[in-house]
Amino acid sequence: MYKFSLSTIFIFILFLSSCSSEKPNALTESDAEAFLQRVELEDKTLGPIVSSAYWIGANFITYDSQKVVADYGKRYQLLALERARQASSFDKVEVSEENRRKLNLIKSSFVMPSPLNEALAGEISSISAELDAMYGTGEHCFSVDDCYDLEAFENIIDNSRDPEELLKAWEGWRNIGKPMKDMYLRMVEIGNQGANDLGYDGLTDLWFSKYDMPAEDFLDETDRVWDELKPLYDALHCHVRNELSNFYGENIVSRSGNLPAHVLGNMWGQSWANIYDLVYTPESDQPSSEINLTNILIENDIDEVEMVKIAEKFFISLGFEPLSNSFWERSLFIKPKDRNVVCHASAWDIDSDINDLRIKMCIERNAEDFSVIHHELGHIFYYQAYSDLPNIFQRGANDGFHEAVGDLLSLSITPNYLQKIGMITSEEAAKANSDPISLLMQQALDGVVSVPWTLMLDKWRAKVFKGETSPDELNNSWWELRKFYQGIEAPRDRDLDAFDPGAKYHIPGNTPYTRYYLAKILQYQFHESLCNQMGFEGPLHECSIYDNEIAGKKLRAMLALGQSKEWQTALEAMTGTRELSGKAMLNYYRPLMDWLDKQNAERTCGWEAS
Repeated sequence: MYKFSLSTIFIFILFLSSCSSEKPNALTESDAEAFLQRVELEDKTLGPIVSSAYWIGANFITYDSQKVVADYGKRYQLLALERARQASSFDKVEVSEENRRKLNLIKSSFVMPSPLNEALAGEISSISAELDAMYGTGEHCFSVDDCYDLEAFENIIDNSRDPEELLKAWEGWRNIGKPMKDMYLRMVEIGNQGANDLGYDGLTDLWFSKYDMPAEDFLDETDRVWDELKPLYDALHCHVRNELSNFYGENIVSRSGNLPAHVLGNMWGQSWANIYDLVYTPESDQPSSEINLTNILIENDIDEVEMVKIAEKFFISLGFEPLSNSFWERSLFIKPKDRNVVCHASAWDIDSDINDLRIKMCIERNAEDFSVIHHELGHIFYYQAYSDLPNIFQRGANDGFHEAVGDLLSLSITPNYLQKIGMITSEEAAKANSDPISLLMQQALDGVVSVPWTLMLDKWRAKVFKGETSPDELNNSWWELRKFYQGIEAPRDRDLDAFDPGAKYHIPGNTPYTRYYLAKILQYQFHESLCNQMGFEGPLHECSIYDNEIAGKKLRAMLALGQSKEWQTALEAMTGTRELSGKAMLNYYRPLMDWLDKQNAERTCGWEAS
């Protein structure tokens, strides 16, 4: 029998915290420094244990593992809440700029806080663990012998061209969301109470107050950048709709309405890369210049681990240290056959003091996962870069920076890069570069298409958090926003009890999604800036930062800042500007935009939004 004494550690810390908060004397900067030192010690001693518990919960989904995760989640939530309240007690104490930043980060370090109440902390932790497990083990059976999990449904959505089969798979996966609805609403109810107790005006205020500027100003910034990029998305939407209508017929895809969500080659319609062959045909009579990376991986017998090693070499070429032995020993690369796991790709900083960094991913040998691996290692090497900072600063400059670094690398997977690492010949690289529209179309069907999707998810959540969306309207609100931002609609009327948001991991998993919106913008700003500093001459889509000393030095310096400075300072260190901008993305896709304008000249573009 194993019996751990961690519970006594938590209780002892909470006891000390409650006692120290009752000190009658006026607080001083010395008190603040003592508090911050204690937080640092707690993070170093307790953080790795909690991280390991969550790792087990994601990699061994059982009743017992979820019970352990829920228990650890409750304890750590209570500890973090007590920390936040103590940090607030120093609001009027004069402290150094660095200590003030640490205190503010402690106060805003929550996604779904509970009140400082053991019962509510336990309830919200249990709900969170159960929702996570429901998603990870999600399966829908049409009959006893006809059952599908997410991987099986995605295989149909990604590859089939049969609209009936696509509709069956699309609707089938969304059945897993229905039983989540009431639990999700209860979690939001508790979370709003917790946010109020921390001094925020609900979860929306908490979520959007983390960006070194007032929440409303930040939201205005995201809308301003979307206004810059919307013409590019609208042009792409118009072209794709026309081509899909040609393929499926107007009874499936109208030439003037919203796009039906089931024919876009992705379970959530967040990427249209899998329908590239339906929406673009090279104008030349020459054989296709497209690089089929999936076929290259299979033909060269490059397995899942070797795919990760190739991505590691990219970072090593930029001056980063090789991954540790523990990374290769403890990461999950292949979906186990003997147990359920959460296959959603993720990077884990278990214990930076001993360089225990891992990824968890059910890798498929295809082009998409080749890019995703580069993305996940972006997180890992970000962890590596700021590991010498105090624990409180061991985060991205904002949550979008972490995602942007991973996405940045995907822009450098160019034909020239693939030729340099021996995956294609110089002739194949030259041929691919000769058809820039093909290359840019492939990238835009992911990079541009995902922008409004990454914006609308948290727009939906903000309405739910603020009570602007009633429980009966959760699903209708979801589809109204999808129509407004993306011009996408459900292929047919949804059931009254449908909860389609639950079919996307980040909703039951409580992962804020604005970070991905920021990442989409920042990756192009980073890419354009690094290419300019390298002295690259030519179209931006042909630039790769692989094996470039200048780019590596600049990138490592920015990553090493962690969250010790405002994100605007980190952005300025990389790009020379403190402002988010969509102009770099527009510059990157300028050749494609010019081509789309010609294609759409005689077409009816736009859609009727709700």
